[in-house]
Amino acid sequence: MEPLHRLLFGLVAVLTATYLLGWTALVPMPTQVALAVLVLVATRHRRRLLVIIRTLPRDLTFVHRYLGIKMAASQYRKNNDSVTGIFSRGARADPGRVLIRFNDEKWTYQDIELYSNRVANAFLAAGLKKGDTVALFMGNCPQYVCLWLGLAKIGVVVACINYNLRSQPLVHSIAVAGCVAAIFSKDLADALLEVRGDFSSPPRMFQLGGEAADAAVQDLQVLLDRAPSGAPDCPPPGYRDKLLYIYTSGTTGLPKAAILPHSRYLFAVLAALKSLRLKKSDVVYNPLPLYHTTGGNVGVGLALIAGLTVVIKPKFSASAYFPDCAKYGCTMAQYIGEMCRYVLAVPPRPEDRQHQVRVMLGNGMRPTIWKTFVERFNIPNVVELYGATEGNANIVNLDNTIGAVGFLAQSLPQSIYPVAIVKTNLETGEILRNERGLCDRCGVDEPGMFIGLISNSDPTREFHGYLDKEASRKKVIEDVFVKGDKYFITGDILVMDELGYMYFKDRTGDSFRWKGENVASAEVEAAVCAILGLRDVAVYGVEVAGAEGRAGMAAIVDPEDSVSMDALAQGVDKMLPAYARPVFVRKVPALEMTGTYKVKKYVLQKEAFDPAVVKDPLFIRTGKTYAPFAAQDMQDLQSGKIRL
Repeated sequence: MEPLHRLLFGLVAVLTATYLLGWTALVPMPTQVALAVLVLVATRHRRRLLVIIRTLPRDLTFVHRYLGIKMAASQYRKNNDSVTGIFSRGARADPGRVLIRFNDEKWTYQDIELYSNRVANAFLAAGLKKGDTVALFMGNCPQYVCLWLGLAKIGVVVACINYNLRSQPLVHSIAVAGCVAAIFSKDLADALLEVRGDFSSPPRMFQLGGEAADAAVQDLQVLLDRAPSGAPDCPPPGYRDKLLYIYTSGTTGLPKAAILPHSRYLFAVLAALKSLRLKKSDVVYNPLPLYHTTGGNVGVGLALIAGLTVVIKPKFSASAYFPDCAKYGCTMAQYIGEMCRYVLAVPPRPEDRQHQVRVMLGNGMRPTIWKTFVERFNIPNVVELYGATEGNANIVNLDNTIGAVGFLAQSLPQSIYPVAIVKTNLETGEILRNERGLCDRCGVDEPGMFIGLISNSDPTREFHGYLDKEASRKKVIEDVFVKGDKYFITGDILVMDELGYMYFKDRTGDSFRWKGENVASAEVEAAVCAILGLRDVAVYGVEVAGAEGRAGMAAIVDPEDSVSMDALAQGVDKMLPAYARPVFVRKVPALEMTGTYKVKKYVLQKEAFDPAVVKDPLFIRTGKTYAPFAAQDMQDLQSGKIRL
């Protein structure tokens, strides 16, 4: 029925009912007409109205907190505030307040202020100036925070180098940032000194702790002991000045240096502070690497900017996670990647619930373990977030909806928070255009690319990109919904349900096509992981001679060779459609992880299933099980004797 006919029908129906029931004298004609229209709308859009009614409280809560973030960020911009300036004001106001706890150490505002001032003065005396870049290559400790904070006071940008890097990736990360100096701890001296000759222009070397093993290395502790602890005599940095370079995890290649200005650092802290309604009395458990955004920006930033106490750990320990939270009286705890799965794998014990944690913040909680994790450890709220250091398409799941990485308000205009999922070729990752040359939003349960509007006039919508200008250019798409607009491309495929909750589907390039169907490796990993009891698993697509698309392959951590291939086959048959079931399986002693607990797949994918290259046990799906795959099988596959 056409809309006009539907309207006329509705009017006639309501007016007839009014006449038959004898209400014509009680209800004026204009009211009857209005009532008819309302009945029509309610009938025609009943489902939509139910969604709005159900999501309105959630959406209003989000808007209230988001506007608070925007107002605070705008005030910072208006005042030309910086991380260093806000921190120093807090130090003057409450010098004795404990900001960092590390093992048995307690670092107050004053401790950090004096130490960072010495750092600033020491490097000023060493000839460093605003705009220079220094590599910071150290493990987690309070000095790490003081070093980059002190350098920031004199306008020096710090490149936060992953302490797990060695050889070429280490050289690349330092060189790509144009570092004129490198600060490193005693335990990492060998790693840096062995590649010093690989730099076209070696950076100046400063070692903190221990006796320097090389005459070209300066003892930083000596310089700090000589430096004054007063504020450095130089112009302070501003709101838009560069603060840090944070590197991508490098899951698909060499890390890229993302630019993190003071404005972005402040925004991330504001977002966590106001979204979670944190108070100064909260204590944050932060076992994450400080070279990464979540640990070094959100975790540490809550201390430096908002005055909360943050517990820093040298390294993440699954068995110590909740006992530490109880020991330090933590009320908020952070996680990332596979941490929660590792914590859940620790055998149950009484300490599991003897803590005060009321909220956990992070990203990477697998939906398959979410409910079990929350119930076992008695966590009132898990706040899963989605975002990237360099990006502006950030969302957050505020109400503990299992599996959701965030949501888009359904009861309010979408312009309030301009992010979107747009139609995409899932095989190539290419964003699709309509006949007008613009993009279309995905429908309910339709996977597509997640993007966020870029606007330099709004501090919450800025995009700063990478040091690599070409890499930055590839992350921007123009003419999306109107001519001239610009959006940040996340590179991730998300899907949104009817209520606006968004779920991570896969990373572009991590999906593959097999038997004419698109396969999301993340979904296969979740299934295999559930079947095998929380083992580490990596799923990826591999090329097969003579076959179209890529066959699924799973690398499974099984150092004891205890995984039953029959049980695996039966499990994937129950949980996955035929096209998504792994064709090949590789048993590995361990999976190489990034510092943020993400699996590095590119080497696995490159080696594929060639027995001449892979020395680990290989298997191929045959019938109802997985059979060993050897050199002769490889020849049979290539000759066509084995068909997939």
